[in-house]
Amino acid sequence: MRILIVEDDVDLSRQLSESLKDVGYAVDIANDGEEGHFLGDTEPYDAVVLDLGLPQIDGISILQKWRTDGRKFPVIILTARDQWSEKVAGFDAGADDYLTKPFHSEELLARLRALVRRAAGHTTDSIDIGTLHVDNRAARAFVDGMPIKLTSHEFRLLSYMAVHKGRVISRTELVEHIYDQDFDRDSNTIEVFVGRLRRKIGTDRIETVRGLGYRLMDPDQGSSEE
Repeated sequence: MRILIVEDDVDLSRQLSESLKDVGYAVDIANDGEEGHFLGDTEPYDAVVLDLGLPQIDGISILQKWRTDGRKFPVIILTARDQWSEKVAGFDAGADDYLTKPFHSEELLARLRALVRRAAGHTTDSIDIGTLHVDNRAARAFVDGMPIKLTSHEFRLLSYMAVHKGRVISRTELVEHIYDQDFDRDSNTIEVFVGRLRRKIGTDRIETVRGLGYRLMDPDQGSSEE
């Protein structure tokens, strides 16, 4: 999953980025409103953390522009504790949730997980595909109850495919959602990670749909060609 943080407090944005990366997210940071609007307008994020008091373009204006232009990713706004009017304005502009400063990073993580899973139609952080169990809260995966050792990129790939289980996902989409902006995003590396995952979770769990992409499935349910 790929998250955008738009926050002009450099220390806070770095702290949030580190917390998100520790649990398996790809993270981009913008420290002013202009860059934040541009990234949200041009990159496919799974969720955005948006401060309202930004230089150049304020958070409310950014959010209004995104929603007017059809950007549907979930947005959590960050507000000052005593600015209740900002919360109302944020929701009216299209925000999905809010946090008041100061806050604990664990609360932000929990709210992000809730927004991402609701956007994908899930009710919990844990996803089961047959005997494969993916726990997005703990950033861990299990097969037949046994833990699997995964690198951060392998878990990002597995997590994204699990959230969208049963759907064919193109290599381009996978590249856009598991790598941050600074990573050398070569779609050929997806094949490498898919190969590694197959060795770790079972070769029959990830189906290649020729010319279209990959699908994570329960092997006991059988394959369905498109």
